[in-house]
Amino acid sequence: MLFDKVKAFVVQLDGASAGAEPVFSGGQAVAGRVLLELAGPARVGSLKLRARGRAHVHWTESRSAGSSTAYTQSYSERVEVVSHRATLLAPDTGETTTLPPGRHEFPFSFQLPPTLVTSFEGKHGSVRYCIKATLHRPWVPARRARKVFTVIEPVDINTPALLAPQAGALEKVARSWYSSRGLVSLSAKIDRKGYTPGEVIPVFAEIDNGSTRPVLPRAAVVQTQTFMARGARKQKRAVVASLSGEPVGPGRRALWQGRALRIPPVGPSILHCRVLHVDYSLKVCVDIPGTSKLLLELPLVIGTIPLHPFGSRSSSVGSRASFLLDWGLGALPERPEAPPEYSEVVAGGEVAAAGQSPFPPLQDADVNLEGPFFAYIQEFRYRPPPLYSEVSLGVREASPGPGSPGGGGIR
Repeated sequence: MLFDKVKAFVVQLDGASAGAEPVFSGGQAVAGRVLLELAGPARVGSLKLRARGRAHVHWTESRSAGSSTAYTQSYSERVEVVSHRATLLAPDTGETTTLPPGRHEFPFSFQLPPTLVTSFEGKHGSVRYCIKATLHRPWVPARRARKVFTVIEPVDINTPALLAPQAGALEKVARSWYSSRGLVSLSAKIDRKGYTPGEVIPVFAEIDNGSTRPVLPRAAVVQTQTFMARGARKQKRAVVASLSGEPVGPGRRALWQGRALRIPPVGPSILHCRVLHVDYSLKVCVDIPGTSKLLLELPLVIGTIPLHPFGSRSSSVGSRASFLLDWGLGALPERPEAPPEYSEVVAGGEVAAAGQSPFPPLQDADVNLEGPFFAYIQEFRYRPPPLYSEVSLGVREASPGPGSPGGGGIR
């Protein structure tokens, strides 16, 4: 049969090496070839190529229409970010052409748009890029080959907004049986807003326990995935790194002088996509017995371009030294350790093994963030990431509750 004459039909990308596939960003050219190997002469109608990039979200929610009636509401949205078509082989006569047996290569190349969205995989949404080749032959079903490629949009943390220190303070009255047990206060600072995977966040905090019982300070880096469709939102949260301090006794004060919290190999922030966002924050909390926790949230941006060794880095070091002095913690060492390159943390042979994305897919499991959600998660490298709690905001934004800087707790 003619169908059996096709021994191999694959799409290959230029720049691929053993165990590693190329990674692209907006504005770059994607080049490669379609390889067709025939066992005998074969008639071909056409060979077409299509490249697509799509951000897509979808989820369902159960609704009640009365005491005994229930239905399922579906939410779905998609955005096309790359669309390219090309014909690699088409006979001039408009009929067919006969290819001899052996190996045939059909090169292709196309330009990506100037800005794109980083490849992403989540339970309720994804950002995927792929190239599909279709071989049309008379009297035979079309043969297709598909190649997924990864896009990582650069996020440069060497900008004034991401180099600015972040700080906040909160206090709460500890109560038991409607009687006051004293005031607990928390203030925390970090030297900047932007970090890259592999870097250590030095957490500076002051905990003042004016209550009659010990309190426990904790900190964690939390990832929040937000999916948006038809005016509704769906959120997933994950603790990606955490630390726990020593209990602070009644009437005592504790000071964190740069407690180290290392960022594991996670995907960068996604801030400019219409249907999904990936945000990060540093959450510092104090567990107060008998009272809801005191929770302070500082925004983070996980980037791909680390601090430059000169210029922006020196200004960042200077600003960090100034706020350390403000806290009475002394100055920095003369030569701070340079952060790792993004490629050293999230690239390499393990990227190819991961398939569609260099970032580990997140498992679907429940973790109640209103409870003791700072469970210790060991530093990982392409291990299954931490557990999720699911928050459905429905067709409206959730209103803040008591406990956050804006009046709301973790929703």
